[in-house]
Amino acid sequence: MLLFNSAGQLALESDHALPEQMPDGQAVYLGTLDNKACYVSRSMDEPGRFQWLEVRALFGVVPDEIYSLIGYASQILTWRENHQFCSRCGAKAEPSETERAMVCPECNLQNYPRISPSMIVAVTRGDELLMARGHHFPPGLYSVVAGFLEPGETMEQCVAREVMEETGIEVENIQYVTSQPWPFPHSIMIGFKADYVRGEIRIDPKEIEDAGWYTPDTLPEIPSRATIARKLIDDYLASHSA
Repeated sequence: MLLFNSAGQLALESDHALPEQMPDGQAVYLGTLDNKACYVSRSMDEPGRFQWLEVRALFGVVPDEIYSLIGYASQILTWRENHQFCSRCGAKAEPSETERAMVCPECNLQNYPRISPSMIVAVTRGDELLMARGHHFPPGLYSVVAGFLEPGETMEQCVAREVMEETGIEVENIQYVTSQPWPFPHSIMIGFKADYVRGEIRIDPKEIEDAGWYTPDTLPEIPSRATIARKLIDDYLASHSA
């Protein structure tokens, strides 16, 4: 969550927006924008002056470099909130003075910011693109298939497994395209493209709500340009549109 002022600006003047001494872990200082100090916070609140917005809502509202810092700060806040105590002995953890880590003063266990690798893939069958709809998606929205890496897998194995599990489709020629930090709450999204081999769509209703093959002329509603999913879909459109 982000602390925003009533004018819809991320730039917050530190002399009135936040106390000079912030409780440990309560806010992350981003830098300056338009000569004003910028922070990300989950717990500061001044009714009538600020409103709470989700990180996703800020794409295109603030400069790209600030948006990137917001994602970083949000991820660090989540990690700090979830690692206040040692997971081995239960003692109160303390921030390291030399690196980004939470350290147990009793057993010396160190916890570093968690990053969960996940894949997202544009599967094509001729001129068609495989798209799926998650249970949590807004009405009408479809995207390309995505999922999390399991222990012991390569990213390519993850792509093949997730597509098969969610849609019943077998793929080949899996190729890396791009990646995107994804602080919702702590992922790195790794984008691929792949070719259809065989199979009929057979969804796993526990994972997705619907899936289908679409052409450039029949695409449903697609994700915003803030997402790696949209990058993959736009690349597909660029190579398959007349």
